[in-house]
Amino acid sequence: MIHTYKNNGYNIVLDVNSGAVHIVDDLVFELIPIMENDRMMSDEDLSSRLGGRYPIGDISEAASEIRELADSGALYTPDDFETYVESFTRGKLDHPVVKALCLHIAHDCNLRCRYCFAGEGEYHGRRALMSYEVGCRALDLLIDKSGGRKNLEVDFFGGEPTMNFEVVKKLVAYGRSKEAETGKKFRFTLTTNGMLLTDEVLDFANKEMHNLVLSIDGRREVNDRMRPTAGGRGSYDVILPRFRKAAESRGQSNYYVRGTYTHYNTDFAKDVLHLHDLGFEQISVEPVVADPSEPYALKDEDVPELLEQYDILAGEIIKRRKEGRFINFFHFMIDLEGGPCVAKRLSGCGAGGEYLAVTPWGDLYPCHQFVGEEKFLLGNVYDGIVNKKITEEFGSANVYTKPECRDCFAKFYCSGGCMANSYHATGSINGNYETGCRLQRKRIECAIMIKAALSEEEGDTGS
Repeated sequence: MIHTYKNNGYNIVLDVNSGAVHIVDDLVFELIPIMENDRMMSDEDLSSRLGGRYPIGDISEAASEIRELADSGALYTPDDFETYVESFTRGKLDHPVVKALCLHIAHDCNLRCRYCFAGEGEYHGRRALMSYEVGCRALDLLIDKSGGRKNLEVDFFGGEPTMNFEVVKKLVAYGRSKEAETGKKFRFTLTTNGMLLTDEVLDFANKEMHNLVLSIDGRREVNDRMRPTAGGRGSYDVILPRFRKAAESRGQSNYYVRGTYTHYNTDFAKDVLHLHDLGFEQISVEPVVADPSEPYALKDEDVPELLEQYDILAGEIIKRRKEGRFINFFHFMIDLEGGPCVAKRLSGCGAGGEYLAVTPWGDLYPCHQFVGEEKFLLGNVYDGIVNKKITEEFGSANVYTKPECRDCFAKFYCSGGCMANSYHATGSINGNYETGCRLQRKRIECAIMIKAALSEEEGDTGS
């Protein structure tokens, strides 16, 4: 399978199954799709297909180069992964390993974000703070179920986790005490809205947290419209200086400012660039996922503008990077040479198996977006996973169990997309959240184009 597209002045050819990317001239760009099903087509036939617009000698030379790429395994590569993913999935289900927990340390919040899927931090249930005992049992479960894996991930999440900061500190200390005796290594993350990000909290985070996720939507008017305090006031002016201090104190690494764009700011590229102009280098701004009846939900008519915004943003990122102004946009991060491994590319985030969410009272769910939906209750930190059927369903999901993914060029980059979004859009974790897919495909095209542009700057022009 190949995917060809033009972006920012580049003719880009992606060989989907090998992952090879080729930046080509106009002739080769037109020839590659023509030759996909008959690479030995004569020069005369190729010329006819091209309407006689190119000299026959140029066509002959270009066709020869295309055949060489195909023979080297960099073009028209067959898909040999389906059999592999079946054996990988079977092994994962027979020998389950838990690698990461999302600890809902607080089902309570001091903001009233209008798009919050957690219902003001309550997750459609009751307000609660996780006890030290439940947290310890969760960490013990992670250690016990992690098999031979050394590095374990724990995200302190909410609601707002700093509302239960003393327990956060105690759980980090407990985790560290377990490292020496178990040989495990915890990598903690704190996700916070910043309202309680005092110097004490930041100092602790800089010492103990591998990553910080700082929630802000962008421009003041955009942020404050969707992220007011419980009293109805804006949060921008409170959190901005704290977030800038946090980013600088961490040397502009191991953090993200993370925002959400909605129907109200479909010009979201301005929010990303606003955050960069404020001094943030690590930025993630993501589309809202909401009931279509909500006024802030993205509409079908918004999508063309959103796709254009990604193109605008990609062009501006190239410009700023070439000027020596580093900016990293999370959704444009892509590794064309290395990871993630093939298994991850095929099967996704590991929700419901490798990754679990834990409520304040110790219930286990496949991920934070399923918390409170009793259908997806897996078990608890005392008894472990008891609903094996759900684990089997999530563990079996991959790009080949999702009909719309099979022939999609993006499948090895998005890994089938978010199962929660698929479920909430279609009623099945193997469904297709079409708006999310359209945006994801554009992000991947932009990410590859950025790689091409920056590689060209460094002197590597590709094929």
